[in-house]
Amino acid sequence: TWGGILIAIGIVFGDLGTSPLYTFKAILGEQTIDPTLVLGSVSAIFWTLFLQTTLKYVLLTMRADNRGEGGIFSLFTLIRRYSPWAVWPAIVGGSFMCADSLITPPISVSSAVEGLLVLQPELPVMGITIGIIVALFMFQQTGTQLIGRFFGPAMVVWFGMIAVLGFMNLATDFSVLRAINPMYAWEMLANHPGGFWVLGGVFLCTTGAEALYADMGHVGRRNIQMAWIFIKISLLLCYFGEAALLLKHAGQTMSGGGVNPFFDLAPRWFLIPAVVISTVATVIASQALISGTYTLFNEAVRLNIWPKLRIEFPTELRGQIYIPSINWLMMFGCIGMVLYFKESANMEAAFGLSVTLTMLMTTILLGCWLYSRKAGWLTVAALVSVYLLVEGVFLVANLKKFMHGGWITMLIGLTLIAVMYIWHEGKKLKERYRKMVPLEPYLPVLKRLSEDEKVAKYATHAVFFTKSNKPGMVEERIMDSILFQQPKRADTYWLVHVEVTDSPYTMAYHTEILAPDDLIFVRFRLGFRVVPRMNLFFRRVVEDLVKEKQINIETPYCHLGKHRLTGDFRFVLMKSFLSVENNLSLRDNLVMRLHFLLDAISLPDDRAFGLDYNHVDTEKYPLMIGEQPVFDLKRE
Repeated sequence: TWGGILIAIGIVFGDLGTSPLYTFKAILGEQTIDPTLVLGSVSAIFWTLFLQTTLKYVLLTMRADNRGEGGIFSLFTLIRRYSPWAVWPAIVGGSFMCADSLITPPISVSSAVEGLLVLQPELPVMGITIGIIVALFMFQQTGTQLIGRFFGPAMVVWFGMIAVLGFMNLATDFSVLRAINPMYAWEMLANHPGGFWVLGGVFLCTTGAEALYADMGHVGRRNIQMAWIFIKISLLLCYFGEAALLLKHAGQTMSGGGVNPFFDLAPRWFLIPAVVISTVATVIASQALISGTYTLFNEAVRLNIWPKLRIEFPTELRGQIYIPSINWLMMFGCIGMVLYFKESANMEAAFGLSVTLTMLMTTILLGCWLYSRKAGWLTVAALVSVYLLVEGVFLVANLKKFMHGGWITMLIGLTLIAVMYIWHEGKKLKERYRKMVPLEPYLPVLKRLSEDEKVAKYATHAVFFTKSNKPGMVEERIMDSILFQQPKRADTYWLVHVEVTDSPYTMAYHTEILAPDDLIFVRFRLGFRVVPRMNLFFRRVVEDLVKEKQINIETPYCHLGKHRLTGDFRFVLMKSFLSVENNLSLRDNLVMRLHFLLDAISLPDDRAFGLDYNHVDTEKYPLMIGEQPVFDLKRE
């Protein structure tokens, strides 16, 4: 729809659409402007936009949608049943995409603000950039529902402006269009000194392509594909207009000739409006990137590859979340980038390295998805090989940026990978040594305990969270807690299991009454983008069971008619800690200790489940792994 296309322009294309601000600046650097470099660069930009953005992402990767949702973690959920090892490309790709999000807002905003240096050379660009970034992150907790409706029109103005400015300059030299011939790119690579390394700057024109896929769920594939027609025309007009402008400055350098490839497109009288429009566009682009980063971390938490985080809902818009800890870390990270690099030219020298790795990981996962969809293996192998080659070339060209600041995003990405690895491996080790027991032998004992008035009542309804997805099995620790520690007498025992599905927004539950009036099993099936709000979800289950007269919760202490679940319901969470009595290898011991350290500083389980903390008990028990030694201990 036209409305959907407008929303797509406002939300999805910000990062990709603001790239003309800095791409040619990154390509040229301090090199002398000459026709071979300019025409070769714009030719490479044209074919990069075609191969990477149009062909790979807009036409191909977006077909790999998970009930309309996109992004590298959504792609992983489509294939994890067939390829469990695919979690590692997903972790690497997601980590480097998050790392890249720390440099995108600073480079975009500072590139826009620097347009005013033409009029005011002493302008404190760094201070203004930091001020805009701080305001942007402070605003996140209020949500974007109010101003989000203006994003589309504002970005239409932006793309209209760059198209008009680009065409005005292109009209002075239409011969630049001959660079559509890819031989100009080849000539630059073959004959221009250092021509291969120019590809590191060319790659900046497509860094936002991954965001197209990640934001697909917000607006829909067809809306993005239709909007891309307008966006691509605008971008190409702008890039070819910049090339025509630069050819007029042949023999000069950007700093020596005072050349700004983007803002010199505008007449001097239009410079301030152009800077204002550019700044608004970069803020909108940054906002979309920040929202996408929240979504990535939420998915990682739900997929058990990142520690638990506090997640809030600033508005009622579906899918819009706010993660305070990530917000403030990103803000300080972006400020640190501005203080370290000082100006956009230095950021351009470092930008793009990490997102190249994300694209490579997406290519691997895309190949797995195509193969799982019965695509011919020759076709899959050919397609994956082509894109691994193309993106491998870009990766090598971007490696030059490592010593110019690219090491920062690489270090951040590797840190995120380490955290995800430790959390994921720790979960696997705990799962391996979790002992399950059948429930059936315990049912008569539970019934007798429930009716034994000599035992003090623990709660009318005791609710235990279990990792078992089978109604007939439960952790041995839960039965120990109920029966063999201080007995927990309750009228009804509930076993609640939360299952994360491969579909993004699944919200369903299933109940099974294992013993009438004594034991009920509830399985929640929640999508990987659904934040668990178990207080509300469990209340809904109880209401439904009461309506169907399967349970009766009326007690002297509470009444469902008051719309509260207080006192009468008590939630019990089982939390393990690493016992000193373990027989672990050095590697596993280190992983588990770091895992429990992350667990200690992450969000507590009760808050992660959205439970009322007044009615939650957390019981800790030692996790003993491996064979325990037998001691020859004698009584004297």
